[in-house]
Amino acid sequence: SVTNHTYINSHSMCLLLAKLALLDPVMPISVILDNARYQKCQMVTDFAQIVDIELVYLPSYSPHLNLIERLWRFVRKECLYSKYYADF
Repeated sequence: SVTNHTYINSHSMCLLLAKLALLDPVMPISVILDNARYQKCQMVTDFAQIVDIELVYLPSYSPHLNLIERLWRFVRKECLYSKYYADF
């Protein structure tokens, strides 16, 4: 795992790819990413080619494929509908 206590940027993406490449698997590695700018920059794509990792990007708007969107939908539905509960 890669732990980051600040902002995620292209350098932290390259660190993640480097750690994945060190696993030395027998099968090719494919990493599924959304379209964040720091994931699609030239530095990350070049580094992925060097370490032989395929980067697969989700379509531009695909909330059904992005797990965090499912979480946000649940939070909006269950937590943010201004319901009053008399007790915990």
